[in-house]
Order: sequence, then C-alpha cells, then structure tokens
Amino acid sequence: MRIAIGCDEAAYSLKVEIMKHLESTGVECEDFGAEAGEIILYPDVAVNVAEAVARGEFERGILVCGTGIGMAMTANKVPGIRAAVCHDPFSTERSRKSNDAQIMCMGERVVGVELAKYLVDIWLKCDFAGGGSAPKVDRIMEYEKMYQEKERAI
Repeated sequence: MRIAIGCDEAAYSLKVEIMKHLESTGVECEDFGAEAGEIILYPDVAVNVAEAVARGEFERGILVCGTGIGMAMTANKVPGIRAAVCHDPFSTERSRKSNDAQIMCMGERVVGVELAKYLVDIWLKCDFAGGGSAPKVDRIMEYEKMYQEKERAI
C-alpha cells in the first residue's frame, strides 16, 4: 500500500513519527508536508495529498495539522475524496468501514504519538464494508456530482 502523507508546521513532529511507524510496518509513504521549521498553509498540503489520492497515485492519504479539522475540510473539497477526522478508535474504524474514507486526518494538539500510531494501524487494516453503507456513500457521491454540475452551469 502506498500512502501520501502531509502536515503543516503545527504537526511536523507527529508526521515524522507516523512516517517512521509506517516504514517500520512496510508501508510505503511519500511526504507532501512541511519540512522542519517550514511555515506552510495546511490547505495547500491537503489539496496536494487529496489530488494525488484522487488521481489514484496513492491508495490512501494521511493529513495532520493542529486539530485535523482544517485538513479534512480542505481535502473534502477535492472531487472524489472522503476525508475524516480520526481521533478515537471507533470513529477511525467507521471512517473506513462505513464511509470508505481514503484520507484520515488527525491533530497533533489532540492526539499523542502512540494513539496516532494505533489509529493509523486500525485505519489501514479496515476496508469498506459496503452493505447498508454502500447506498449512503453512493448518495454522497451523487450530491458531489450534482454540485459540480451546478457549478459548471454557472
């Protein structure tokens, strides 16, 4: 599995720890985030990661900032992307099994390193369960398409 990972300066340390963890488990990752001491706008990072995932260059993405919220909001602007804030085991699991999220977002100011690594492990092991959730995810994508068509008509 190939993972695109990105951060702003608020989550540089967490990104580094997650990358080390991923590499230790044999997961390949590419860094789209800030370097040490670099100030970067998280929306730019989120869009770069989300676009790479949407193009199919990576199976999934991980975004980290101060809270994870801004990253998720921005990544969800990219057509075809479903990004979720994942700060606890249940939500992390459901983001994959029920919502088929391709991008997980976390906040360095919200979760510690060990919890973040645990959540990454849960998220990577989960697949979309389909079933009763499939029509809901399909509807999300229908709404996305509808709003894209409305924008093109303007």
